[in-house]
Amino acid sequence: MPAPRILAGPEAIAEGVRALASGQPVAFPTETVYGLAADATDPAAVDRVFALKGRPSNNPLIVHVSDAEMARSVTAAWPGNAQRLVDRHWPGPLTLVLPKADAVPSIVTADGPTVAVRCPDHPVALALIEAFGKPIVGPSANPSGRVSPTTADHVAAGFPDTDIPDGLVIIDGGPCRAGIESTVLDLTADPPAILRPGVLGPSELAETLDAPVNAAPQTGSAQTRSSQTKSPGLLGPHYQPRAPVRLTDAPPSDPPAGTTLIAWSQAAGPRTIAIPPEPAGYAAALYAALHRADASGCDTILIETPARPTDPADAHLHDAIMERLNRASP
Repeated sequence: MPAPRILAGPEAIAEGVRALASGQPVAFPTETVYGLAADATDPAAVDRVFALKGRPSNNPLIVHVSDAEMARSVTAAWPGNAQRLVDRHWPGPLTLVLPKADAVPSIVTADGPTVAVRCPDHPVALALIEAFGKPIVGPSANPSGRVSPTTADHVAAGFPDTDIPDGLVIIDGGPCRAGIESTVLDLTADPPAILRPGVLGPSELAETLDAPVNAAPQTGSAQTRSSQTKSPGLLGPHYQPRAPVRLTDAPPSDPPAGTTLIAWSQAAGPRTIAIPPEPAGYAAALYAALHRADASGCDTILIETPARPTDPADAHLHDAIMERLNRASP
């Protein structure tokens, strides 16, 4: 079976457009994580993304667009709230849930009446969408349930071979700077509600709207279950490496054999991966550290939980990191 092809520069965009036009998936970088693209208006192409990832069909996908005009083409309504958010936060790590247009295939939205849409803040992602000229779906470019990729090499390791005739095209745009997925905001709720926590928090979004925004519910709550057809990332296991993960507030200074420690309070060592202590740095480094730990062949991954930030403005990012860590651990 063909191996993946990691490409960069104008050649990569051209190859990506050719693959998308032929209905084949393409991996591409965003500011959050690498995504797996397909033509969002082609049900057969979208189905190939589900098949490649092994993703359940009841888990909706985010539609990625190059600007607000393209976003309006996949939505049936565009309220003033949407425009205010787009004016301030797009391109950026914010996904908006709105009523879907008829042009959006039901496979994209898990047969639901709403669509999740965002404009990524990455020049390569925008160049790909603009060159293709259509919206694309973009779930994380990894086997379903596994750790999201933040480099092209992570994608290649997740899909070492596929049945794609010329191999999976992976467009290399360097490491993702944010490192965790976008915030998903449901604008069909009153007041608007965060379905998945991410880089942007409720206070910042409420300031933009000059109105209340409900924070994300606890994982597994009734509100989360009722929102599963509106947002990705709420169903089943997520962010999990192959080795089991355990969380700790007091990491050992000398991790036992068979254990790889990911810690912010300790220097790197033979069995320790050091990551930054502040929330933004921790978030940016987390998935790469999990990939590295898994590649070490360890039996257990021990993760030092992030310290509660002293700056209230960072509290939402701490909560988003903890949501990922709790989903990654059994």
